[in-house]
Amino acid sequence: MKRMLINATQKEELRVALVDGQRLFDLDIESPGYESKKANIYKGRITRVEPSLEAAFVDYGLERQGFLPLKEIAREYFPDDYIYRGKPSIKEILSENQKIIVQIEKEERGNKGAALTTFISLAGSYLVLMPNNPRAGGISRRIEGNERTQLKTALNTLNLPKGMGLIVRTAGVGKSVEELELDLNILLNHWGSIKQSFCSNPTPFLVHQESNVIVRAIRDYLRHDISEILIDSNTVYKRALEYIRLVRPDFVNRIKKYKGEIPLFSYYQIESQIESAFQHEVQLPSGGSIIIDTTEALTAIDINSARSTKGNDIEETALNTNLEAVGEIARQLRLRDLGGLLVIDFIDMMLLRNQRAIEYHLRDAVRLDRARVQVGRISRFGLLEMSRQRLSSSLAEASHHVCPRCTGTGVIRDNESLALSVLRLIEEEAMKRNTEEVLTIVPIPIASYLLNEKRSSINYIEKNQKVKIIAIPNSNMETPNFKVIRLRDGETCDLPSYLVPKKLDIFKHAEIQEPNVENTIQSNFILPIKTIKKSEKESSKNKKNGMNIIYRIFLLFNNVLFSNTKKNQSKSKTKEQRYRNKQEDKKHQLVTRDKQGISNKEKKQTNRKFKQEHRNNYYHDGNKTSVFTEKKPRRTLESNLNHIKSQAERKMTSEKEHRKNLSKKNTEKNKQKQYQTNLFAKERCLYFGGVSSPEIAMGKIMLCYKIYFNQTNKNQYKRTIKSKKLNNTSSTNQIFFREQKEIKRTISNSFSSIPSQSKGAGGHTASNQSYSPVTKPDK
Repeated sequence: MKRMLINATQKEELRVALVDGQRLFDLDIESPGYESKKANIYKGRITRVEPSLEAAFVDYGLERQGFLPLKEIAREYFPDDYIYRGKPSIKEILSENQKIIVQIEKEERGNKGAALTTFISLAGSYLVLMPNNPRAGGISRRIEGNERTQLKTALNTLNLPKGMGLIVRTAGVGKSVEELELDLNILLNHWGSIKQSFCSNPTPFLVHQESNVIVRAIRDYLRHDISEILIDSNTVYKRALEYIRLVRPDFVNRIKKYKGEIPLFSYYQIESQIESAFQHEVQLPSGGSIIIDTTEALTAIDINSARSTKGNDIEETALNTNLEAVGEIARQLRLRDLGGLLVIDFIDMMLLRNQRAIEYHLRDAVRLDRARVQVGRISRFGLLEMSRQRLSSSLAEASHHVCPRCTGTGVIRDNESLALSVLRLIEEEAMKRNTEEVLTIVPIPIASYLLNEKRSSINYIEKNQKVKIIAIPNSNMETPNFKVIRLRDGETCDLPSYLVPKKLDIFKHAEIQEPNVENTIQSNFILPIKTIKKSEKESSKNKKNGMNIIYRIFLLFNNVLFSNTKKNQSKSKTKEQRYRNKQEDKKHQLVTRDKQGISNKEKKQTNRKFKQEHRNNYYHDGNKTSVFTEKKPRRTLESNLNHIKSQAERKMTSEKEHRKNLSKKNTEKNKQKQYQTNLFAKERCLYFGGVSSPEIAMGKIMLCYKIYFNQTNKNQYKRTIKSKKLNNTSSTNQIFFREQKEIKRTISNSFSSIPSQSKGAGGHTASNQSYSPVTKPDK
C-alpha cells in the first residue's frame, strides 16, 4: 500500500515522503530559504555575446549571470528573413542589451551559473505546454499499449494554437477529452499572463515562479496507486485540500489529516531510512555495503561484499551482492536526487550472463524514477556508466555546506607534515632580500612542534639568514590553517607577540601576507608598525653581496703581498664607508620620491641627470628599486706592477730607517728583522704558493694576475691550451714555465730601479741565484 506523507510541523523544513508499506522509495525536502529555482521564468537582458562559446550571458536578476547556448535560442528571436547555411551565427541573432524571456533549465552549482533556455515549458496536472516550440510534443515514455493509442487520438481533438507543442503526462492516462481540454485552457491563460507581465515590467524581473514543494508533490507524484495522503499540519492540510479540489477532484477523499501522538515519520519507521540518505556508506541486508562519493565531475559508487557470504562460491556471492546493491542504488539515487554522470564499480564476475543479469535488473529498477536515466554496459574492468537527469539540487547540496577546516576534501594534513611545510615556508620568506622579521601564527600543536622538535632548524635559519623568526601559537586557530607574515627592512612591530593574533583579521588557509613598505600590512594586518629609514637604522645583519671573482682574487693577493699598514687600512675603510653612505643617501632619496608617487617624466629626468653626473662611477643594473650601482675599478697588469713597486719602495725605506736605529746588543732581533726584510717576498710566496721555489711561486702569482686582470692574455692563454690539446701534466708544465720566464723578465725589469730590492740573504739577486733554503734564526 503506497502512501504520500507530508511532514510540515517544523517551519524551517518541509518534507514529502513516498512509502510503500514501511519502505521509503522517494523523498523531497525543501527549506524556506532554499527554494528551488528550476523552471522559474525571468525577463532578462543580454549582457555579452561570446561567439567563441556560441553562447550569450544573460542578466536575469540573480547574483551570477545565466548561460544561454545557441541551441537553446527559439526561432522567434531570429531576425526576419534571416538565411544561413550550416550553423547560424549567434552574433547575428542576438545583440547586447536585448530583452529576452528565459527559463532556468539547470540551477547554479558551485562556481557555475544557471543554464537558461528560451524554450518555455509550463507543467499542468495532465499536460505540459511548450508555447514557442512546435517541434516538441508527444506522450510520456511510461505510457504504453492501448493507453498510448487513446491519448494520441485525444490529442488530435484538442484545440492547440499553431506554433505550440504539447506533452501528455502520466497522470493524463484515462482522462477524458474534456478534462484534458480544461487543463490546456488553464495553461494557455497562464502563458498569456506571462507575456503580458513580460511587456509591462522592467528588466530583470521574475515573471513566473515554480510552485512550492506541496503543489509539486501533488502534481508530480499523485497517481492512482497512491491510496492516501497524510498531512500533520492544519495549515498545509487546508492548502493541499484546496489545490486538490481545483485540479484533481477525484483525490479529495484520499487526503487526510494525521492526528496521532507519535510523529508521522516515526510512526511509519522511515526516519532511519531518511538518515541513510545523508550517510557516506549504506549497509546492505546481506552484510555488504555501498559507498557513494560525489565529485565535481561524477558520482562514484563502490560495492563491497564485506561480511556477505550469500552463495556457494565466490561467483555466486558476487552475483547476489551485486543484485542486492542494484535495487538500493536505484533507491539512493532517488532519495539523494543525484544527477549527472555516475560510475558503479561492481564486484568482479567472470560469467558474461551474470553481467547481463545485473544490467537488466538495473534498468528495471530505474523505471520508477521521474528523471531520465540512461544505463550503459559493464566494461571489462567491472565498471558500469550511467547518467541521470538533474531535476534539482541534490540533497547534499541543499542541506550541506563545505567544511571550513578540510575545504571539502574530507581529510586534513597531520601535525608533523604541516609543521615541516610551515618551516619550509618560513625559510623561503627569510631568504628573500631585505627581510627583517618573519612572523608565523600557527595552531598550538604546530607551534609546540616548531619550538621544541625543530628549534635547532629555526636557530640555523636565524643565524644563516640574519633574520628574526617569531612563532606565535593561537588557541582559536585549527590545523591546517596558519599565517606567515614577512616584515621588510625598516619595519618594526611594537605589539608583544601574544597580542598579535587578536589584531588579525579572519584567518585564511595557508595565506602568506607580504606587506609593502608603504602599506605596512594595514589592509590585512592591523598592527602598529613603524617604518625606519635605512640611513637612521643600524642594521644588525651584514649580508655579503656577491663579488666578482676577479675582485676577490685581487683582494686575496693584495692582502698577502702588499697589504697596507693598519693605519692606512683604517683610513681607507673610513673613506670608503663615508663614500658609500653618501651614495646610499642619494639612492634613498630617489626611492622615497618614487614611493611618494612622482610622475614618470620626472623620474626619467632625475635618472638622466643622475646618470650624467656619475657616468664614470655608476652603471644601471636593471633593478626597479636601486637606480644605479657602483662600478668596481678595473685593474690591469701594469697598474698592479706599479702598485707593487711603490709598496716595495715604501717598505724598503721604512726598513732601512728601522735598521739604523737598532742597537748592536739586540743582534738576534736584528737578524730576525733582516731575515723578514730580505725574504719578504720569498716567505709570502712559499706560504701562498705551496711550492719549493719562490721563483715558481711568484711566477704562479703573476700568471694569475696576468690571466685575470689582462683579458687579452687570458683569451690567448685559453687558445694556447686549446690548440695544444693538453692531455698530461708535462705539457702543462712546459706552458707554465714558458709563461714564468716572461713574467720573471717583467718583474726583474720593474724592480731594477729599486736599490737592493732583489738582494737575498747572501747579497745575490733573486733572479740569477739558485735557490737554497734559508734557515730561520732561533727565537
